[in-house]
Amino acid sequence: MSAWNYFKEYISDTARLADHIDTQSASTNIRKNVYFRGPNVWILAFSIIIASVGLNVNSTAVIIGAMLISPLMGPIFGLGLGLGVNDTRLIGDALRNLLIMVVISLLASCLYFLLSPLNLANPTELEARTSPSIYDVLIALFGGFAGILEQARKDKGTVLSGVAIATALMPPLCTAGYGLAKLNMHFFLGAMGLFTINAVFITLATYLTTKYLRFRTIEFNDERTGRRTSRLITLVVLLVTVPSLWSAALMIRNNNFTVASEQFLAENRVYGSSYIYDHHINKGRPNTLTLFVTGEVLKAEEKLEILENAAKYGISATRIEIVDKGVSINRDASDKIMLGIYDRMEGQIFRKDSTIQALQFQVEQLQKALSAARDSLHPSEPAASETSADPDTTENAAAKPSAED
Repeated sequence: MSAWNYFKEYISDTARLADHIDTQSASTNIRKNVYFRGPNVWILAFSIIIASVGLNVNSTAVIIGAMLISPLMGPIFGLGLGLGVNDTRLIGDALRNLLIMVVISLLASCLYFLLSPLNLANPTELEARTSPSIYDVLIALFGGFAGILEQARKDKGTVLSGVAIATALMPPLCTAGYGLAKLNMHFFLGAMGLFTINAVFITLATYLTTKYLRFRTIEFNDERTGRRTSRLITLVVLLVTVPSLWSAALMIRNNNFTVASEQFLAENRVYGSSYIYDHHINKGRPNTLTLFVTGEVLKAEEKLEILENAAKYGISATRIEIVDKGVSINRDASDKIMLGIYDRMEGQIFRKDSTIQALQFQVEQLQKALSAARDSLHPSEPAASETSADPDTTENAAAKPSAED
């Protein structure tokens, strides 16, 4: 056997799943965790409060704990399994329980943030759940693959815990509840978008894996019912897949435009006597970049230079808007301005010198007044000093008592 064939056989044997997978056990476990009753109700309530507190105090550790506790993953895996095995009843149960969980999560988190007295000036953990990106799509998709394989393998490990942390279903729902409590649509819509992306791509990964692993599908006695069910399942899969792929493509486009814009601005800020001091990326169809310029008014050739430099990063001229906030200054006007500034500063210096001299005069007057006051309070001290300083007077004073004696 050649080295190449040996290598291929080794890789094939290493990556083979059949010997390590129990699809029947996986199907049973997933169906059991779909239903929202008993302990799952209380566990969901506790995880909602924990996640809300963690978001409220910007504690990553607390948020991770809530993600590990949350039972939201169960109905999502159930939905993917139902689509994969043509089980319309399981699909309905999974959707119904997932909807109940979402509504309860939104209401509970909204109530918490209404009652919480803590308002953070910079809620970074909440903000982080309002802007879905292509990375969230990839995390949800491959997290879903890892999760369903963990469900299906014979030797269970801790993969589901990691999937729960990575895909983060509970924090977006709590952030959406915060948006409802504060009537902030930016938080609500952004967080619900992130939750939807996570749920949809976990469902899609579960559906694809159940097809690949050949989970046992539902057989229908009535051929007509089977065809109708298959069409329904296909329609649902298309409704899930097509918007998801479109959303992923849109995120990739937005991300590429943002990266190109940041690279362009990092290396192209100064043009003559003008400076790009701020920018704004407008995400739409198409994306546009607004540049805010200050300094002197841009000349025509400087504007052209900006557009040419942006084109090097794949940003066309039609996608750039330049907001010029510069001022037009000629040489004479510049000289007059500088002269006016000099005169103003000279006047300020003169006024300060006058103030300093006046204060020094007042200090001298106060010192003289203080000295006069001290002399009036102790008039004998100078006389005693004068007496002690005159040696003749001292000798006469000392001789007088002896004469009388």
